[in-house]
Amino acid sequence: MTKKEKIEAINYLKEHIKTGDTVFTKLEKVSTNGMYRNIKVITIKDNNPNYLSYYVAKAVDLTYKEKTNAVGIGGCGMDMGFQIVYCLSHTLFNDGYALKHRWI
Repeated sequence: MTKKEKIEAINYLKEHIKTGDTVFTKLEKVSTNGMYRNIKVITIKDNNPNYLSYYVAKAVDLTYKEKTNAVGIGGCGMDMGFQIVYCLSHTLFNDGYALKHRWI
């Protein structure tokens, strides 16, 4: 991924996500050892879901998993969906708590 792609992803997300919005995450897959997860990132506007995993992965320097249309993230022992949203919020607004998080 190039720096230009990251900047384009951030700009796209800033158009679609505003401070105070709720970002939903959905667990798509867990590795057999439980140390890696594929988590889909979604916002909902006017009752329409916006699947943003591709742009979120680029913006926060994580892996995009095409097979599950989700963000790949390693780790356990904490809420990894919250971690993705926290990193996204910090990247977009310099405040990790500017966005709300909910699981689907």
